[in-house]
Amino acid sequence: MSWESSAEYYRIINQSVRARLGGLRSARCLMWSFDFGEIEALQHAGRWDDATAEMVAAASRLERGGADFVVICTNTMHRMADQVEAAIGLPLLHIADPTAERIVAAGHRRIGLLGTAFTMEQDFYKGRLTGRHGLEVLVPGEEDRAVVHQVIYDELVQGRVEAASRQAYREVIARLVERGAEAIILGCTEIMLLVGPDDSTVPLYDTTTIHAEAAVELALSA
Repeated sequence: MSWESSAEYYRIINQSVRARLGGLRSARCLMWSFDFGEIEALQHAGRWDDATAEMVAAASRLERGGADFVVICTNTMHRMADQVEAAIGLPLLHIADPTAERIVAAGHRRIGLLGTAFTMEQDFYKGRLTGRHGLEVLVPGEEDRAVVHQVIYDELVQGRVEAASRQAYREVIARLVERGAEAIILGCTEIMLLVGPDDSTVPLYDTTTIHAEAAVELALSA
């Protein structure tokens, strides 16, 4: 939800539209950008009801602005995806669904999940991957989860990409692979700023790119 990953969404969506339509074409879209400092404070204080109210208000603004559907450009805030969709008259493209569809199509069933502590430890995301898509989800051990979370909030959302943190993520990924992970979900939209295919011996599924491309596909299919 930081502007660091919002900028990546905007870039990927517009590049995908141009690739599909050619010439000077670009995406017709609306974006509501939060003050991430305010959202982070709500997250870590456990004030999820207040965060949900902020998300519903933003989605309502997009609906009034003429959007055809909504995407929440963050994995963690899909914690309230159902409430947001229920509060508006628009469909919501859930970030976990196109990601899981690609994983299943590739023949993977046992996957590792990296993300914020909220995403790795709570059931709103893992439960959807398991219940709707039949995936077995592995998360890092407690110490590794703390490292992954700390790097996201102390570095990536602040535009810092550190070599030491890339190495730490490589080691976390390797331990998930040792436990049987056939692929890894980059389940925070900033993680793609830090690691890529060369950092893993198994496929990485970048939710930022997958979600953005799925949004373009949905928009243009109409």
